[in-house]
Amino acid sequence: MQRILLGSGYLGRGLRMWITSPRLMFLGALPALLVGIVYVALLVALAFQLDTIATALTGFAERWDEPWRLSVRVAVGAAVAALALLIAVFTYTALTLALGDPFYERISRRVEERLGGAPAELEEPWWRGLARGIGNALRLLAATAFIGLLLFALGLIPLVGTPLAAVLGAVTGGWFLAVELAGYPFDARGLPLAARRRMLATGRATTLGFGVLTYLLFLVPLGAVVVMPAAVAGATLMSRDALAAAGEQPAVGPGLTG
Repeated sequence: MQRILLGSGYLGRGLRMWITSPRLMFLGALPALLVGIVYVALLVALAFQLDTIATALTGFAERWDEPWRLSVRVAVGAAVAALALLIAVFTYTALTLALGDPFYERISRRVEERLGGAPAELEEPWWRGLARGIGNALRLLAATAFIGLLLFALGLIPLVGTPLAAVLGAVTGGWFLAVELAGYPFDARGLPLAARRRMLATGRATTLGFGVLTYLLFLVPLGAVVVMPAAVAGATLMSRDALAAAGEQPAVGPGLTG
């Protein structure tokens, strides 16, 4: 529990940057707002079609008596909604990071410079960094989609399936979200996705504390707009501690104050 609270504390420290660097954080919120408008429209459209989708997926139950037919359709609808939210949160994050890359890189860099021990900027063509980011995002998306399908199947279990899938969705979604947001400090040191996963997994409870809280706040209307730039800052803080524990980063700097 202490490690989980430590992880959630990284996000709180990232939110302080709204006070210390409001202009930079506001610029980081703009891509989140633009992408968020599109995603809200898509999720609203899905909500209106959820009954139709559930009916189409449960054609086998058409001749069933009530309340079994309705129960199955409600379970399928809830499972579809949970799967859509899991994939939406991750793809929203990946798309927002890609669209606002210059702003989020500056936020991460600002955190590094304030704490000390910031790595030298990598000398590489812009397209190489973009290709690396897209490749990492696609690999994480494939893993997210696979787990999402498993959670979808779990959600079909009557009574317990839907709440259990929702809880596991928040946990797995939080993990992948944390790994994605931690990309900037690891990429700045030339470390691949596999190293990022391994080092963050060393403090898995801390990573989940940060990721699950961020995931839940992303589900709050307009929450992602405010939280997104702070989450990049918080992920940088978390990543630096993970790198220091692995001997890849000097443990310097007290925090975001000063």
